[in-house]
Amino acid sequence: MKKYGNYILLGLALLTFIGSILYTQFRTPPGAQGKIPRGAIAADIALPGKNGQELHLSDLRGKLVLIDFWAAWCRPCRKENPHLVSAWLEFQHKEFSDGKGFEVFSVSLDEDREAWLNAIRKDQLAWDYHVCDLKGWESPAARLYGVDRIPMNFMVNAEGRVIAENLRGSELHDFLHSRIRQ
Repeated sequence: MKKYGNYILLGLALLTFIGSILYTQFRTPPGAQGKIPRGAIAADIALPGKNGQELHLSDLRGKLVLIDFWAAWCRPCRKENPHLVSAWLEFQHKEFSDGKGFEVFSVSLDEDREAWLNAIRKDQLAWDYHVCDLKGWESPAARLYGVDRIPMNFMVNAEGRVIAENLRGSELHDFLHSRIRQ
């Protein structure tokens, strides 16, 4: 009986260890304030870009903008990136009922600058608006937008209002097609 007790304790210790790893990877970030509701003006984001210069979301007013929260270490984000690239290439110069042109404003929750930049290169994320403050889940932008998981995104119209969220894959393409000015 004592022999089985040791196995039970070992199993519980293993489950506790695995649980702590899962909690660290998938926890709700501290201070998340909840998503910005549809129709609300998207809060401005001003963070360092790839070259260290500060980029502002508000500089893209007039365009249809997808604010994309992601990270190099996030496998679902990386699997979504080819869809973002495809959408950006197809729609960047189109006229929409909600704006002129389509842009992606990528907000990375990375803490490792080289991993972030390598992921941009490897995934061929060709747009100019990549920002990261290297604070991970502690990023003020993630807190401001209530980001509690990634990938997460918000579509913003020319006026800066949130008009959709979490558009992925073919949903993103369908949404953009539906907004093209005829």
